[in-house]
Amino acid sequence: MKIEGSHKISAPRERVFAALIDPAVLQKCIPGCEELERADAENGEENKFNAKLSAGVGSIKAMFTATVTMKDIISPSHYRLEVEGKGQPGFLKGAGDLNLEEQGAATEINYTGEVNVGGMLASVGQRMIQGAAAMMATRFFAALESEAAK
Repeated sequence: MKIEGSHKISAPRERVFAALIDPAVLQKCIPGCEELERADAENGEENKFNAKLSAGVGSIKAMFTATVTMKDIISPSHYRLEVEGKGQPGFLKGAGDLNLEEQGAATEINYTGEVNVGGMLASVGQRMIQGAAAMMATRFFAALESEAAK
């Protein structure tokens, strides 16, 4: 399933980018993120994190353990985020690219990605999953804007 969109944040690009790669800020901004801790650096991957996320789609809600990796970091304009998670109702695996463009004193974030789900999660249907993903993206960017304004 593909996800894509854009969001404008009223803050300079450097500040928005710094917030997007700060684990403490990400933990506050990701809906349902209860924990986000740096994983042991394996194979030189210092931008790898372990996360605990509370999430759900429709009536299916659960706790997920996930690995989040930031790659292809080009400050302050781009990075790729890869996520792999498992929980009682299934699994999710996804990757996406975030591109930041200056728009005067604001920043336009364009994102594209691909998400795959399995198990009971897949049974709720693509429409519900896309709706939940859109809602989570809206919450994430609202929280990010609040953090970037600090």
